[in-house]
Amino acid sequence: MSDKLEIRESKREELAAIESLYPEAFPDEDLIPLVRDLLNDAVVAMSLVGTIDTQIVGHAIFTRCSIVGDSTNATLLGPLAVAPAWHRQGIGSAIVQAGFRQLENAGVGRVYVLGDPAYYERLGFLPDSLVEPPFPLPPDWDGAWQSRSLGETTTPCTGKLSVPRQWLQPSLWSP
Repeated sequence: MSDKLEIRESKREELAAIESLYPEAFPDEDLIPLVRDLLNDAVVAMSLVGTIDTQIVGHAIFTRCSIVGDSTNATLLGPLAVAPAWHRQGIGSAIVQAGFRQLENAGVGRVYVLGDPAYYERLGFLPDSLVEPPFPLPPDWDGAWQSRSLGETTTPCTGKLSVPRQWLQPSLWSP
């Protein structure tokens, strides 16, 4: 990873630059409406960018959630995007790790993600079957629903993840 990487909270005026990352990183998905909606609701989301020489090269959103039936403070990681020219340089991992530190300081005990187990395992995520995602997942996505404990939280959570309205779209939870 470049030692010039700076990770910080995003700014409102950076919306266009942030949005430009997603079609490059996910050409088969239209994540722009979700990203835009989350970024316009600071109460719900924490948005971090990774910059190199003032250019935004990566972005992650952590959405505040709750677990029905459990008192643990939780967040949902996603979307996460890194410009293709900067892949495999640790930028996404660095942004996520910075987010973990901020979330832990804010009292968040668990982070959830729906994504590639091979990637997210490197960040400490493990498949989670005790907390249900907001919508049923396809059987071939086995292991894609994952969580990671932060700080001293070691007790497993049980229940169903309750997400804000931005995530209440079944299309975000299926192919």
